[in-house]
Amino acid sequence: MKHPQYVSADRAASSVRDGDHIHLSSVASVPHILVEALVRRADAGDIRDLHFHHFHTEGPAPYSDPKYEGIFFEQGFFVGPNTRSSVNAGYADYLPVHLSESQALYRSGRIPLGVAMVQVSLPDADGKVSLGTSVDCSIAAIESARVVIGVVNPNVPFAYGDLVDLSQFDFLVEDDRPLFAKPYAEPTPDEAAIGRLCADLVPDGACIQMGIGSLPNAVASHLGGHRHLGIHTEMFADGVLELIEKGVIDGSNKRLDTGRVTASFLLGSQKVYDFIDRNEGVVMKDIKYVNNPFNIAQNPCAVAINSATEVDLTGQICADSIGTRIYSGTGGQLDFVRGATMSEGGVSITAFTSRTRKGATKIVPTLHEGAGVVTPRADAHWIVTEYGAVDLTGRSLQERARLLISIAHPDDREMLDRAAFGRFGPHYYAVRV
Repeated sequence: MKHPQYVSADRAASSVRDGDHIHLSSVASVPHILVEALVRRADAGDIRDLHFHHFHTEGPAPYSDPKYEGIFFEQGFFVGPNTRSSVNAGYADYLPVHLSESQALYRSGRIPLGVAMVQVSLPDADGKVSLGTSVDCSIAAIESARVVIGVVNPNVPFAYGDLVDLSQFDFLVEDDRPLFAKPYAEPTPDEAAIGRLCADLVPDGACIQMGIGSLPNAVASHLGGHRHLGIHTEMFADGVLELIEKGVIDGSNKRLDTGRVTASFLLGSQKVYDFIDRNEGVVMKDIKYVNNPFNIAQNPCAVAINSATEVDLTGQICADSIGTRIYSGTGGQLDFVRGATMSEGGVSITAFTSRTRKGATKIVPTLHEGAGVVTPRADAHWIVTEYGAVDLTGRSLQERARLLISIAHPDDREMLDRAAFGRFGPHYYAVRV
């Protein structure tokens, strides 16, 4: 059994070897104090060829900076704003993986993990710590790494679910900087319209998955009249808190974690972090459990609400890129699409504004060259824009085109109609939906 001692960040970082693959706890809970210690080693010419893995991270990301080429190489499982330009310039990289399977890259040894660097809460009376807002694939990293370093931070909430015993760490480091917080994102009028249409598709007793941002907040704002909703989602933010406080979300219809909110990582305001602290109504668990489509399907009326960067006329959904430019990642979209589809009474929804902020259509004749298909056309069901909601389930290609054009921006419909005619021929105009 290990008996870890508190050491300085520099001492802990000295355990990293050339060529190591390093896991970082992610999103709001990055162990920046350890990253800074590695930067000092890099600046001193003392280390090279390090590979970083994580979900997207908030805050500085020096491991993707071009000046550290040959020393640090970012290979994240999801791309955030702080690494996006470096990834698309080739100074960092993206590792495509369904989030449910990210942990298996560590547990199988496919990624030979040298060091796990995770931020944790203060220990409880039994010597266990919580990974707080970032369980994700950190449990697998702790199980698999040669060296495990925990940053003990009193600002990390003690969230129930998958806890870690102090004996699993080789080194402990103290830090007290606050977690990165993201304020509530106010929906636009178009997003509010989409939120209302999505809410209309959610039955009472549903178990919902949705992410963060203004569009999920818009959906949440229209669910106030629902009853006995549950949450089983890879992440959530401020939008659901009011529904929990009102009793709209009580989890009473869930078969897994009945009466509890289930998630794997979070990014929101401090109010969200305070909410999960020692709250027995919330469980933060391994991504292997949360994003497993079989587990998702155990809850009746599972509703998956996801987004897209563009959708073609046959229903192919791109959500990770804009042409060849990587924007985010596969994430858990298909995990939840498949889980919701298998659930009794489940619904899969893809919701987005009909146009980009620059005025380009998101419903396109064909995906842009290089765009990635995150959800295949056979898995595309409800598609929602501010102009309506259509169900592609059981629809042929030509029927899908007619339906999707009906919810495109009005100024784009003629162009899309011409493209559909050019693709499908004269019979296209005879199709009725």
